[in-house]
Amino acid sequence: MTHSDDAIACVGGLAYDEAGRLLLVQRANEPGRGLWSVPGGRVEPGEDDAAALVREMWEETGLHVRPVAVRGVFSGPDFLVRYANGDECIYVMSVFACDVLGGQPRPDGVETLDVRYWTQAEAMKLPTPPWAHAILPSLFARTGPGFTPPTWTPPG
Repeated sequence: MTHSDDAIACVGGLAYDEAGRLLLVQRANEPGRGLWSVPGGRVEPGEDDAAALVREMWEETGLHVRPVAVRGVFSGPDFLVRYANGDECIYVMSVFACDVLGGQPRPDGVETLDVRYWTQAEAMKLPTPPWAHAILPSLFARTGPGFTPPTWTPPG
């Protein structure tokens, strides 16, 4: 069983088209079926973040990418995931800006139902997991903190 104090390393990829729209995927699997988010997933044991990102982007979108910069590391309450069987975990997501080297956007039918580029206004209207809605504005702006701002302060 996975408990809420278990942290899972995952990655997310940012690919933009020539109009500045961000590539998002519609999730096919649970939790989150039907929700839109940046492509990405879990880092497998023995895999580094950049390799996991290239693999996940290919699997979920059909795009071969090269990570070019870390855009942020995100976690916190919005990243709590509850599975149908009751398991819970917290995602710690490293988000990378990517150059697209090849391929054609396509859903894989297993992890993704759809793959599309969206403007910020369009994306903010989509059904997304709480964590995606929290960070989408900074991902479109390509500026701002590359982390979830702290809420904890020392006592007193």
